[in-house]
Amino acid sequence: MLFGILAALLIAVPAFATPSPIDSKKAEAQQVLGEISQLDASLGRVNERLNLANLQLGQVQVQIKENRRELGIARQNLQRSQQAIAKRLVTLYTKGQSSALEVILGARSLNDVLNRIETESKVSSLDTQVIEQVVTYRSAVTRHAHRLKVQQARVKQLIARRAAEQRSLQYQIVQRKELFNSLSAQIQQMIAAEQLRQLRQAQAVRAAYLAAQSRQSQAATTTTIGATAATPEGATVVPSSSYSGAAGVALSEIGTPYQWAGSAPGGFDCSGLVMYAYSKMGVSLPHSSYAQWNVGTSVPKDQLQAGDIVFFDGVGHEGIYIGDGQFVHAPHTGDVVKVSNLNSGSYASSYVGARRVT
Repeated sequence: MLFGILAALLIAVPAFATPSPIDSKKAEAQQVLGEISQLDASLGRVNERLNLANLQLGQVQVQIKENRRELGIARQNLQRSQQAIAKRLVTLYTKGQSSALEVILGARSLNDVLNRIETESKVSSLDTQVIEQVVTYRSAVTRHAHRLKVQQARVKQLIARRAAEQRSLQYQIVQRKELFNSLSAQIQQMIAAEQLRQLRQAQAVRAAYLAAQSRQSQAATTTTIGATAATPEGATVVPSSSYSGAAGVALSEIGTPYQWAGSAPGGFDCSGLVMYAYSKMGVSLPHSSYAQWNVGTSVPKDQLQAGDIVFFDGVGHEGIYIGDGQFVHAPHTGDVVKVSNLNSGSYASSYVGARRVT
């Protein structure tokens, strides 16, 4: 077979169904990117909880300030009450009425005695109530101050925890971003290495292709075959391909980036690559895989020759057969012109048929 020598050269080409190292690395980078997104969302929630804790701390501090003011008032009231009572005691002492006996002896009548005793009792009771109220008020304010102090300590602890969570998440995000950047750099290096590998492989494949084609041309006997012929067994034979050179043209473009609507060496889509390769053979083809499906003659899979156009995915994708089950094509956005196996992965399951330009 013309391309028997290509089998050893193309055996390293990975099957379509098997993820390439680049795809695996991209998947890893995508996973890290997802983790960064989740960490960012968590950081946003922690930031808002930290904002709430700071707001609560501000409210507690306002209450503490107000409580201090009230405590000051209580102390002043207590001081004034104590001073007032002290003055009364001084007054009672200077008047010489320091005992119930003196109150009685100083009375002019029994009614006066009773009135003096009742008045003294009421005044003493009122003094006691005032002092008790002030002391109670001061005690309440002091207790409130203690509770606020405890609450402030708790809120500060909460803020410390939230801040620690914030720092932890920020650190994790930095780490994941560094990992993502590292993976991105590795992916770029792998892509460059893969493109170089494909380029070298393409050069080897093309050289083998040209050598095999030259040997076949020298050894072949020119035979004219009609539109169709029949083998002794009665099987239909498709006319031989006259444009096997289109495969060599396409192979020379391995490594060229995929470009939508591209049909020149700077970038190709699948039909653009086929159109370009055949244009170098002097054949004009439409820039559409669906239109090219109607060109030439249908070819059974077991009679494929170099230069035949192979179709996949409901005729939505195509390439040029190069022999030994291999074809060259421009796969999709983000990829490059490359050689793939006709019988591997999704290409085997989505294969539609082939056409031979005659």
